Amino acid sequence: MPSKPEPKKRPLHLIGEPPAALPIDTESFFGLDAIEDPLQLLARSTELADAFRASAGRAESYQAVAAARLTDPRRFDRMPVPDLALLTGWTEEYAAKMAEYGRTLLDKGAPWD
Repeated sequence: MPSKPEPKKRPLHLIGEPPAALPIDTESFFGLDAIEDPLQLLARSTELADAFRASAGRAESYQAVAAARLTDPRRFDRMPVPDLALLTGWTEEYAAKMAEYGRTLLDKGAPWD
């Protein structure tokens, strides 16, 4: 049985790229509502869910690294953990854990360093 070709995906806009001439459909969610075939809908929505999970995990790692850098006691302008908690809306306990997690990422040589 021949496989169906993958649907074409729109490329992301580059910084400074002029906006697309086509109007943006604010009611559409990544084109999922236009997919009629349930198997294709499941595949595409699963792909998006996996991408969002991966993005959320990576963003959390960046938050942790930022928290570690902001609260680093070697910095003359270090931010106290309670201030970090206020700034982010986290509890003090969570802010401290995020800073600690960020330090472990930095110690391991986080790829963005």
